[in-house]
Amino acid sequence: MQSIPFLENLKKKIPSLEKNWDRYTSMLKEKKVPAKTVLIKKGVYTKNIFIVKKGCLRLKFEDKGRDITIAFFPENRAITSIHSYRGTYRDSQLSVESIEPTELFILTGEDAEIIYKENEAVREFLLEYVAERFDVYMNLFLSRIRDSPEQRYLNLIKEQQDLVNRIPQHYIASFLGITPVSLSRIRNRIWKEQK
Repeated sequence: MQSIPFLENLKKKIPSLEKNWDRYTSMLKEKKVPAKTVLIKKGVYTKNIFIVKKGCLRLKFEDKGRDITIAFFPENRAITSIHSYRGTYRDSQLSVESIEPTELFILTGEDAEIIYKENEAVREFLLEYVAERFDVYMNLFLSRIRDSPEQRYLNLIKEQQDLVNRIPQHYIASFLGITPVSLSRIRNRIWKEQK
């Protein structure tokens, strides 16, 4: 299997994985999906874990005709339905779809359980990962309260410039909580200020 930074980082942080590394990586199923492929659907139970090799996924909320982007998951990020995964057998409250053609690895919940049972340190790694995601979501929440849409856009450029250049503008507008027209005005204003 080709070296994937996310997996290599996992192996470095958890040395016990080395012993069974070939068996664990054989549990990963590689898949290529076109843009707009739904991998996790709201209202459906799933424990699959997706690791992005190339491309980008988006976490989204759908309700009453609204489609709101919550987060982007580019290369070397992992995502699952936390609602389903907590062991409470709840359906996912959010959906995950590809934004662009994406290559990813899929690890089933059953295979993940085998890895957890054989490597206690994986749970600690996952706890750290979940805490990091919580921190990201809390910062986004506070930004929506504190910052103007223009400042949120500038923050996104500063933190994830590569994504801003790759992702369709209507997804970025949705992520920022504004309309595509408002985003266009903000971009034009910033561009004029930089001239």
